[in-house]
Order: sequence, then C-alpha cells, then structure tokens
Amino acid sequence: RDDVESRGLGDVYKRQTCYLLIMQKHFRLRNALFAGLLLAAFGCSSHTHPTTDFNVDSAIAYCSCQAIKTLETLPDVDSIPNTIDKGQKKWQYAHVGSWTSGFWPGTLWYLYEATQDTVWLHAAENVTRILLPEAYRKARSHDSGFIMMPSVGNAYRLTGDTMYAQALHHAADSLAELYNPKVGTILSWPGMVKKMNWPHNTIIDNMMNLELLFWSAKNGGNKWLYDVAVKHAETTMKYHFRTDHSCYHVAVYDTLDGHFIKGVTHQGLADSTMWARGQAWAIYGYTMVYRETRDVRFLEVACQSADAYLRRLPEDMVPYWDFDAPMSPLLPPKDASAAAVTASALIELSGYVNDEIKSRHYLDAAIAMLENLSSSAYQSGTVNTAFLLHSVGHMPRGREIDASIMYADYYYIEALLRLRTVNKGG
Repeated sequence: RDDVESRGLGDVYKRQTCYLLIMQKHFRLRNALFAGLLLAAFGCSSHTHPTTDFNVDSAIAYCSCQAIKTLETLPDVDSIPNTIDKGQKKWQYAHVGSWTSGFWPGTLWYLYEATQDTVWLHAAENVTRILLPEAYRKARSHDSGFIMMPSVGNAYRLTGDTMYAQALHHAADSLAELYNPKVGTILSWPGMVKKMNWPHNTIIDNMMNLELLFWSAKNGGNKWLYDVAVKHAETTMKYHFRTDHSCYHVAVYDTLDGHFIKGVTHQGLADSTMWARGQAWAIYGYTMVYRETRDVRFLEVACQSADAYLRRLPEDMVPYWDFDAPMSPLLPPKDASAAAVTASALIELSGYVNDEIKSRHYLDAAIAMLENLSSSAYQSGTVNTAFLLHSVGHMPRGREIDASIMYADYYYIEALLRLRTVNKGG
C-alpha cells in the first residue's frame, strides 16, 4: 500500500480526483443524464416511480467526490463528521463513543469496497482504530452495535484482520450485559430508568444492534448471544407494534415480572404516532434478523412494517419526520435518513420474499427512493460536503432539523452498493 501520511494528503486528493474524472467520462458515454462537472451535484428530476436508467455508479461517484471534500476539511483524524446544520457548510463532529461515531468510518469502508482505492482504505483504518478502545469498555447503552458494526464490522469483513474480530467479540459480550432475562430484551437507556421512570426501556432502534450479537455468536463468540438476540426480537415483535403494524419508539417493561407497561415516544410526535426513522429501524432490523435466523416470523414482521411505511409515503417517496405530523400551516420537514435506511432494507428484503410481485414491489420502491435521494432536491452538491440534505435528528428537542446527517449518508451508500449487487445478479 501507499503510505498516505508520508506522501501527504494533497497527492492523494489529486490521484482520487483524476480517478473520479475518468469515471465521469465513462458515465457520460453511458448515460448523458449524468453529464456535467463531477464536483457539482448530479441533478435530476424527482420521480415517484423508478426508471430503468438510474445510474448507481454515478451516484457512488458523487459520494466519492463529496467524501473527498469532507476529508480535505477535517482538522485531524479524531474529527468524526456528524451533522451539518441547515444553511451551514461545516461539519459538527461526533465524540468517540457517541452512537453516531461509527458511521463516518463505515462510509469510508463502503467507499473502499465500491472503488477498491486505497485512499479510502487508509482513511477508514485510521478512524476505525480510534474507535477500537470503545469495544473494551462497559456498554453504556444499546448503541454498541451502531458504533461497532459500521466501523469495525465492515473493517473485519473487508480486511479479515483478527484485531477487528477480537474487538467485535468484546463489544458483543459487553452489550449482552444489558440483557434482562425476565423481560426478554436488552435495556436501551440506563439513564432513562430514573429520569423518566422507565424501569426497563427498549427502543425500536435496538433491533439494529442485534446484528453485533448474531455476528459474534456465528464467528466463534459466545453461542448464548444468538439466543439473546432472538429473544429480544421475539419480545419486541410481541409488544412493540400496534394493530396497524406501526411501532412505538419506546416499550417500557416492569423489572419484577417483565410485563409490558406501555409504549411511548421519545423522538416522535406523540406516543400514538409513527415516527419515520423508528419505522425504518423496524423494517431494517427485522429484515436483518430474518437473514440471521431464517425464521419466517421475523420475515412477516419485516414485511408488515414495510407495508405500513410504504402505504403512507408522500409522492417523492421520502417521509416527513413523523407520518402523523400536521400538514399545516407549514409542511413538516422531511427525513432523508429514514428514506435511506428503508431503501437499504427494502433491497435486502426484496431478495427474501418468495412472491415475485411483492419482491418487485419492494425493489421498485427502494429504487424510487434512491432516485429521489439522488436528485437535486436531496443531494448536497455545492451546498455542503455531505451526501444528502433534509434529514431530522431529534425534532422534539429541536436538534438537527432539516440537516445533513452522517448516518443518512451511510445508509444511502449502503443502499447504492446493495442495488449495484442486485443489478449485477448477485
């Protein structure tokens, strides 16, 4: 490999820019729709329905271009891009160990996978190593999977370095310490036990973190972790969903006998509403659990969650931050992060559904989502160096409203890579 530090990043950027310009020329020959400067956004009109000429490679090249610009602005390797507020150009940074700190290195790993360029390999390795100590600390919440799997998980998948595997096993064991066998789920927020009087709370986001447990159990770790993950999914399936298959954000349980107390929200509009990103976590989480278990019960929940989400989407396939948010006097903000998470999940889910019509329905919906996210309405282009605009972090607290958010970018490029695999017959 080239030694990036000794050569200087300037040379790396020049080499990568040349590479991207070559890619751009190739794309122009293939599809005139994506002509134009590579350093500008790939503008296109918004479509409700997918078209056959959506160019995944051009969208990935756009991501590479934006990420290079982000790398150029980082003051040091410890600066982990997190969010860019509306109207701003500079990234705000995540601290090491925060639940979002794994998405920037995860994005870099995906760019390496997409291009095989060592620029991304070196950048991904540098940031991932900063996060490795977190694997050996006591889990402070359910977020270990969010931190570890995009960063360390992708690092191990793409390099095979056992250093990463060892870290993942430690993180999984630590996460499992938050499991309550009487309830049958992992405690999500220890801090909310006293603060909100939620004796044992489990959020729908926690479904995403089960992947860390499944990975460890299947790769030489404690086999009990598989049982914990399955039980968590079973309990969540039983209590976390309403009759219309929308989900609560938070399920609260009693610690004495484990009974379900209530379903509430923390980031949605109200306890009874469908928070968009929460529903996206449910679709993605249960799709992943089906992949790991092949238990058709979980496939059914994934499909039911997806159908509830798809039924209520606006025309451009990108949801408002909460599906029940009032439409007046102003339209509520959109949440591109929910669309990116769901698009990625639906591409995978479409491969598991035996009904060809339903499978195609999920794939077409995912492509439509990616088409719209790849339009000038949602891509950052010259506005800032993120991939996407118009995400919502925490509406009730007024944080990250109509912002660019790194986890939206992460799931966007993941969805693009998954679609590229499907297009190649993988």
